[in-house]
Amino acid sequence: MNQIQATFTKTLKEFLREKTVLFWTIAWPILWVLLGSFAFVQDIPEEIVPLVRGAITIPMMVFALMIAGMANIPGNIGEDRQRGLLSKLRSMPVSPWKDFAGRFLALLTFSCVAVILVGAVGYLVGARVSGSVTGALQSVILLLVAVCASAGIGMLIGTFIKSVHGATMTGVGVSVLSAAISGVMIPYSSLPGILQAFARVYPVASVNSMVIYLMVGEESAGYNPLTASQVVMTLAVAFVLFFAGLTAYSRLCWKKE
Repeated sequence: MNQIQATFTKTLKEFLREKTVLFWTIAWPILWVLLGSFAFVQDIPEEIVPLVRGAITIPMMVFALMIAGMANIPGNIGEDRQRGLLSKLRSMPVSPWKDFAGRFLALLTFSCVAVILVGAVGYLVGARVSGSVTGALQSVILLLVAVCASAGIGMLIGTFIKSVHGATMTGVGVSVLSAAISGVMIPYSSLPGILQAFARVYPVASVNSMVIYLMVGEESAGYNPLTASQVVMTLAVAFVLFFAGLTAYSRLCWKKE
């Protein structure tokens, strides 16, 4: 437990003091919430503007989770590798699984902070939802699934791309590109058919649609993503990515180079 706590504290402090991390994970999604909430509601009936702003805010909360897992985690691993910390840990009786647990808990905590801040800004500019309390609880669970998928992808990037800058920029690129083509940055209904198919398979985008469906409605989501087959597929792909990242980091990142 001491190792997990030490890694958690170190990683969380590094997230909070790194300006690049704060910009991409918190400031960037907030900028998009502000832009979307005022620029994209000009021709929309006044009575549904709050729900439209809600449908704009939710994807930016999901995008914050994507950046946190896919870019911040690889950058953090790269910094530890560059400082020689991983080499020191490899020579000590330290468990890579506990190190992973500490990093993941720090990611989870930081992601919660980012999501709350992005959501709060959305609320302040008029975003509202119409979902039930049960729907809100289900949405929280779904967002945890998105964190797991993003963390898995981030661990894979951090394992195979050695430099700090390269790992971070690859993570940013993967998150921004995948968000753009999967219905996170662009409404699902605006995507061509092949990208709609990808959006249903890609777990982060699927979670985004599910949360919008639960909290705003099917019209904003573009379809009903809460079918049994899609829920099972989303969970399966998310946890495959998570355990792939865990395995790669534990077995490859900690091997002597």
